[in-house]
Order: sequence, then structure tokens, then C-alpha cells
Amino acid sequence: MNRILITGTHSGCGKTTVTCALLKALKNRGLNPSAFKCGPDYIDPMFHRRAIGVPSYNLDPFFCTAEQLKRRLMVHGGGVSVLEGAMGYYDGIGAEGCYSAYDVARITQTPVVLVVDAKGMYASAGAVLKGFLEYKAESNIQGVIFNNASPMLYEGLGIVAEQAGVKPLGFLPRETGATIESRHLGLMTAGEIADIEEKLALLGALAERHIDVDGLLSLAAHTPVLGADAPDIRPFGSVRIAVARDDAFCFLYEENLELLRALGCKIVYFSPLVDSSLPDGIGGLYLCGGYPELHLKELSNNTAMLEAVDAAVQGGMPTIAECGGFLYLHDTLEGLPLAGVIHASAYKTEKLQRFGYVTLRAKADNLLCAAGGSIRAHEFHYYESTDCGADFVAGKPLREKNWPCIHASETLYAGFPHLYFDANPIFAENFVRKAMEYGTRNPA
Repeated sequence: MNRILITGTHSGCGKTTVTCALLKALKNRGLNPSAFKCGPDYIDPMFHRRAIGVPSYNLDPFFCTAEQLKRRLMVHGGGVSVLEGAMGYYDGIGAEGCYSAYDVARITQTPVVLVVDAKGMYASAGAVLKGFLEYKAESNIQGVIFNNASPMLYEGLGIVAEQAGVKPLGFLPRETGATIESRHLGLMTAGEIADIEEKLALLGALAERHIDVDGLLSLAAHTPVLGADAPDIRPFGSVRIAVARDDAFCFLYEENLELLRALGCKIVYFSPLVDSSLPDGIGGLYLCGGYPELHLKELSNNTAMLEAVDAAVQGGMPTIAECGGFLYLHDTLEGLPLAGVIHASAYKTEKLQRFGYVTLRAKADNLLCAAGGSIRAHEFHYYESTDCGADFVAGKPLREKNWPCIHASETLYAGFPHLYFDANPIFAENFVRKAMEYGTRNPA
């Protein structure tokens, strides 16, 4: 259960770059690291996976209980577990910072290394470090890595760190060959970067050269053993679920697929971009989020797939469509025709819409739950719809703000919020039961 949490002072300080550099260095050493992301992020785990070749999982204290967080680490941790924080270390919901990386570190008793962007700063780094060390009790910050530093600058920054009371563990220099570009929802996805393997290889080499990997391993080794009970999950039977996965549809929690498999599902991937039909013998359809807007012409021109999806959904196949998948079901997106299940138009706005965590509550019985059923979810999108649905009510945590959302029926969940099934496994169980019933009525 060796583990370390890499966090930062703020978004954009270099957490993912440092995390991927460390993961690649550990992989190169043959240590078989595992990776986790604090919070609801989809993109950073893609980089983790490319760096070490195995899935990365989310550790989200808004979606999961303390028991679930610890169990996730126990089940999927291996070699050395590297956890990456989200935003700044203490950032979460509201001024109190609820559900932050700090909470994950505290619950899982994981030592923390803070990433500080050294650009434009020298002695002032001491004030930053002092502030983070003392802001909350038991910060557990035991080391610091400086991003965008030089060997000469790091000599002084190391002294500043020691005077502030934290162990300096190296730095990453500015290196244009290792830069990962960003866009409106964060970093570009790993699959879009043509030279991603070269970038990751360079990051791993930089980590070995400039980061105290042995010092990090020593911190990771001094962690208590975690304990958590295994959930009682049993398969209901067997059913094939078609899951969209390609460059346009790539935002899906690995844990959701894990739970579906445990309940008896065989996951069959397909591509709305290039395939002409849905997989054979399926009982359910899962259209996850992603970047359909970046591949809009290809999606719109693939009329065979659009017609297949429309026929399946209209024919009663149990279907979950989240965010990008929801957009795909619209009549049009940016004026181009799509599946036509949702008779509305989707369009881009200039800012994030209803960004952040929400709790969803059903207004009537539907595919995933009975009336009054609720689940925690997350929204992160610039696009809007002329009809977002009104079969659930979404509410902001810690705030008196709610709004109608989601198109839901006995066979459909379609809306902007992304679901995390472990937040309420009944939603997944109901989906699987309905998919099995559909598969029985409509054998291949």
C-alpha cells in the first residue's frame, strides 16, 4: 500500500506534468505503479494510463464514502500508488473547500507532495509553502517539487523550502518538448497528441534527472495499512452493453464499467465515428461524454450509425446518454444533423454552463430509479440545448440553487450530468435489469 499524493497550489501549476513524469520514471524502474485522480476529472487519467499502461481510477470524496475511497485504493493500488489532486490542494466546494484533495489525503492517510510553479518567484515561495503547511491542521504536506525551475534557481528554492519546514524533492525545468496543450475543458486528451509517447518518455527522463524519486519512494513507503470491507455485488445474469469509445466519446469513469461488469455485463465497445452499426446482440446502450463537437462533420456524415442509434433508442433499448452522448442524440449540433432522438438543437456558449457537482432527484419513475431517487453527479460543458429535459431536478451542494434537467423515461436517461454509479449503485442495477429484460425480449 505504498502511496503518495501529488497536489498543487492551483490549477495549471503542473500537477499532471509532474505526476506523469513520476509515473513514467517509476514504470521505467519496473515498479508497476498505479494511478488515481482526486475529483471528477476524465482527461488526466488518460495521461496516467498512457504513462504506465494500466487504467487510472478516480478518488472523489463527493461521490464516495470514506470506506469506498479506501477500498478503491486497496483494490487497484499496486507497486506504488500515485494520487493526483485536483485544482489547489484545499480547493473543493465553497469557501470551506469541502471534498478536496486534502480530504482524500486525510481519509486515506497518504503523504502529500506539493507542486509549486516557480516561474516569477523565489524567496516568496517560502510564504506560499508556509501558508499551505499551516492553513489547515494536519496538512500532511511532507515535500515540495518546483515546476518551471532551473538547476541554479532550485539551489536557492531548496533552501527556502527547508526554512519553511518542508523537504525539497527536486524540480522540473521548462522543456518545450514536454509541453501538453490545453483547450476549453482542460488539457488536450492523450489520444490527440501525435507525439505523446515521446513527450512522456522525455518527462520520465527529466524526472530521473531532476526529481528525488528515491526520496518520494521513501515517503510513499511510510504509510499505514488501510482496511475496508468488500461490497456484496453479485451478477444478475449476462447481457451485452454497447459502450461508445473513440476520439469523440472518451469521457467515462472506469469504475462505472467495473460495476457494470460485476453486475453481469459484457462491455462491447463501438465507434459512432467509424462504425456503420451497433454491435450485435446488445441489451443496452451507453453513450458517454467526450468531444463530439471536434468531430461533428464525421459524426453527422455517418448516417448509418445515426439511424441505428435512433432506431435502437426509439425501439426501447435501455440507453444512458451523458453530456456529449446527450448532444449526439439531438436533432442538430451547431446546425448539423445528428441522431434526432431529442427534438432540440444544441449550440456552443462562451462559458461553462452549470459547472460543478450536483445532486439529481427524479420527479417520476424512470430507467435508473423510482420517483424521488437521487444520485450525485457532475456537469462540465460549454454547450447548451434548447431542451435540457425536466424529468429530474438538479441541486447545487451547499447552495439553495436548483433547476430542471434530463430526458428520462422507462428506457432512457439523457442529459448533461455525468453519473458516477458508486454514488448510488441502484442506478446501475436498474439499468442492467432493464437491459437484461430487453435482451431476453429481443434475442440476437
